[in-house]
Amino acid sequence: MTLKEEIQKRRTFAIIAHPDAGKTTLTEKLLLFGGAIQTAGAVKSNKIDTATKSDWMEIEKQRGISVATSVMGFEYKDIKINLLDTPGHQDFAEDTYRTLTAVDSVIMVIDCVKGVEIQTEKLMEVCRMRNTPVICFINKLDREGRDPYDLLDEVETKLGISVRPLSWPIGMGKGFKGVYNLYDQQLNLFTPSQRKLSDDRQVFENLDDPQLDGLIGPGNAKQLREDVDLIEGVYPDFDVNEYLEGKIAPVFFGSAVNNFGVNEMLDTFIKIAPAPKSRETDVREVKPEESKFSGFIFKIHANMDPNHRNRIAFLRICSGKFERNKPYNHVHGAKPLRFSNVTQFMAQDKEIIDEAFPGDIVGLYDTGNLKIGDTLTDGENMVFTGIPSFSPEIFREVVNKDAMKTKQLEKGLKQLMEEGVAQLFTFDIGSRKVVGTVGQLQFEVIQFRLKNEYNATAEFHPMNLYKACWISSKDKKQLDEFVRSKNRYIARDKDDKLVFMAESKSWLQMVQDNYPDIEFHFTSEF
Repeated sequence: MTLKEEIQKRRTFAIIAHPDAGKTTLTEKLLLFGGAIQTAGAVKSNKIDTATKSDWMEIEKQRGISVATSVMGFEYKDIKINLLDTPGHQDFAEDTYRTLTAVDSVIMVIDCVKGVEIQTEKLMEVCRMRNTPVICFINKLDREGRDPYDLLDEVETKLGISVRPLSWPIGMGKGFKGVYNLYDQQLNLFTPSQRKLSDDRQVFENLDDPQLDGLIGPGNAKQLREDVDLIEGVYPDFDVNEYLEGKIAPVFFGSAVNNFGVNEMLDTFIKIAPAPKSRETDVREVKPEESKFSGFIFKIHANMDPNHRNRIAFLRICSGKFERNKPYNHVHGAKPLRFSNVTQFMAQDKEIIDEAFPGDIVGLYDTGNLKIGDTLTDGENMVFTGIPSFSPEIFREVVNKDAMKTKQLEKGLKQLMEEGVAQLFTFDIGSRKVVGTVGQLQFEVIQFRLKNEYNATAEFHPMNLYKACWISSKDKKQLDEFVRSKNRYIARDKDDKLVFMAESKSWLQMVQDNYPDIEFHFTSEF
């Protein structure tokens, strides 16, 4: 198979949602349809009977939430699908933001009872920054939810994107019968089954077929015919190019836990979702069909296997063919790197591979050479852009509770920060270590993992800080003077970049006004 053919058969996407919208359940049903797993684990309130395939960290199994992005690959109808299941909880938003840099499209899950929620709006903003194509899956139609037309209006209003329904529900809650696929003009009825796929599918290509009334009832059949006529009359024909440009979101309805509507979405997804796209670097645009390999690290995870202290860097391949044991240029590094242990994932299950292509996500076993945002190439010196760290919202000072385990604590903090779990700032004066996060729950995760993976005990004490600002200046003397005069508030991030730790919004504004030659940045990429 040629490089171009390999690229065209790949779809790399993330599933994003507000917590409890059913994102992880949908992920599992996609894996089920793809034959990657045989039965799915049901996620229940804060407790998992059969731990879901994509939630494999111990804390995830205990809490019943996703706290780290999982990478899964499977084949469906001759298409290679790379699926990234992201944390839904807003406290882990930064991991999700970085994951969105590694995908070509997104499926956004919305709860039909709650509608568009805060985290959904924030995630949509990140998608819009890159014009990422979005498909909407309105979930939980096995419950009594809101009117489908009201939900469509809310998506358009709150998310600022036009919508076009490509499937339509028949009933809702206890009366939910199935979905009509507007894209393929077929009606599919399913028998609800939480753990296995139902083989009982009725397909109707003509809604006027009188058998329809007998299967779903005259009332439902009449309502469906009216709804389809209204949708086709109100909404313009679906334009794939507008979807690919991020201007319109196709909408599907269903119930992931009962396998309703998932197949329709997956079948349509593989037809319309983009193959791997071009990526920007600090030098030029890189096209996937270029013969020379390039890619970037968007995630790092230590201790995926608690029995073996390993560290895996997740690489998104952007161009060319990646080959095992071949030396590659590490743009930020001192020497070329070669990887003998290259894996692809099915959640925590891994298999060694010899080659991979644009769109693929591979895991590289690493001893500490790689960091988030690093670029690997076949020789060219360039850096893929758009993978920043954001200024945290909550700051806590790290307090070591066991002086005998100082080395373990330092190693644990270093590795967890390299994973992007949170950000670590070390003050120039006193070497105080401060962890910055997006949400409170991240501190619990860090504390849990320090104890369980590194045998280190730490507490986190609140600090009166408003914002961490990366600083730079074209005038080195001015920058040196600023650092000297504000030394009590100067820290370094994990990459040794200068950071100004502002205590309040008004004080930060005053400092900015007093030092016009100093640039204050709210992301690490500048």
